[in-house]
Amino acid sequence: MTSIDLNADLGEGFGRWRLTDDEQLLSVVTSANVACGFHAGDAATMRRVCGLAAERGVRIGAQVSYRDLAGFGRRAMDVPPYELAAEVAYQIGALEVFARAAGTRVSYVKPHGALYNRVVHDEEQAGAVVDGVLLADPSLPVLGLPGSRLLDMAEKAGLPVVTEAFADRAYTEEGTLVPRGQEGAVLTDPADVVERSLALARSGVVTSRSGREITVSARSLCLHGDTPGAVDLARRVRARLEESGVRVEAFV
Repeated sequence: MTSIDLNADLGEGFGRWRLTDDEQLLSVVTSANVACGFHAGDAATMRRVCGLAAERGVRIGAQVSYRDLAGFGRRAMDVPPYELAAEVAYQIGALEVFARAAGTRVSYVKPHGALYNRVVHDEEQAGAVVDGVLLADPSLPVLGLPGSRLLDMAEKAGLPVVTEAFADRAYTEEGTLVPRGQEGAVLTDPADVVERSLALARSGVVTSRSGREITVSARSLCLHGDTPGAVDLARRVRARLEESGVRVEAFV
């Protein structure tokens, strides 16, 4: 039977401000990419989300990012590799405290936003992220885009790697994500997102923005928690997958 993991970005709030409906999304997804305080999230939020995830058996992932609260981690930044590696390890360690307090652990690492896109091609920044993961825990899987420099370097360093696809993002013909600043970068039609999710899970095929079909082999499927109607969309995606015979389960 075909199986797929469903992941979502969670814990993306700060203080009294909350962006994601963590409790409802944790009833749907199998893996939670938890903000670690650099692009969003704070200590209380991390603790709360880890507790909720543990209660539901959802795997906890550290969503590491550039230090950019004001820009939500989506602004391009140039961070020296030694510093970036330390900050990646710092974020993982912070989340691990709350995961362990909830009776579980951090199960994987996924970069966020500008860092995620940067390490697709930038070998220096990708290497820094890998070094940060190795500092924190050399057994942690790294979740990322197929064909990225990040996954290539992580695998060479002995880290487990997991490929992911995006149900609600437009793709280029090269298999990368269309930048958010461009029109049509985020898919908003629920029916399109649901059917794309099924196609990715069953055949690993997605239609690029230019109309060309490309292969995207992925073990995990990302649904953005900050998309309008994210909870309802996630429920529809999971229901469509399961009614079509796709088993939804965590990759770790």
